[in-house]
Amino acid sequence: MKTSAYFCAACLALFFPGPAVAEPDIATILQRSVAANARNYESLPHFNYIKVEKYQDNTTRTYEELMLFGSRYSRMIALNGEPLSPERQAEELRRLEQVTRQRAGESPSDRAKRTSVYERERQRDQLMLNEMMKAFDFTMAEEQVLNGQEVYVLKARPRRGYRAPNSRAKVLTGMEGTLWIEKKSFQWVRVEAEVIHPVSIEGFLARVLPGTRFQLDQAPVTEDLWLPTHFSMEARAKILFLFRKSDNQDETYYGYYPASASANN
Repeated sequence: MKTSAYFCAACLALFFPGPAVAEPDIATILQRSVAANARNYESLPHFNYIKVEKYQDNTTRTYEELMLFGSRYSRMIALNGEPLSPERQAEELRRLEQVTRQRAGESPSDRAKRTSVYERERQRDQLMLNEMMKAFDFTMAEEQVLNGQEVYVLKARPRRGYRAPNSRAKVLTGMEGTLWIEKKSFQWVRVEAEVIHPVSIEGFLARVLPGTRFQLDQAPVTEDLWLPTHFSMEARAKILFLFRKSDNQDETYYGYYPASASANN
């Protein structure tokens, strides 16, 4: 009886497996994750999506976030999980039509001013995530499965000698964090950071206190593109070292779809 070549090859593979694929080092993982995150950042303005804002009293407001001639416009579509009344829907539609006409007819200088505000806000938020790569030293904690994704789990601790580019990023000097990175795409599945010791900002007028934390979750929208699904933040601060201020933010995002090209020009 002849022995199949495929059977022989399978037996050899069992007894003499090939060399194991080396896992990338931390520097490579971080470098690839930053590149993936940059692609996500550049792609977000090309999508509309649904945003649900949750407030401390557990009420919610749901918006359709539209790209409209170079910046976002929020159209409310639900309140506390219930669709708006027909009258309120008609009012929201009138507002959208009015803003659309206004933006379509604005001068180039007015449009540039409006869109520059939108871009500055985007860059401000992105700066904090990018600065994490500079502000923290990372160590590999473990590998696990999160939200159905195989991930590297990296722990982040403040890097000695880090100098923040602005007062907003200075809060990172008092934080510790965790980064979950998908093993194949190097996308950020989750980012968490928490203040572990007070940080003075804005000169000596305010301090960010322990208990301040944020979390960002992302999921794939296309094969190569991941966008946010949830963001939460709890801010604790002491203003003028006398008055405490708390601020919470909780937003869920879903239903991404391509924005109209005509509404971005």
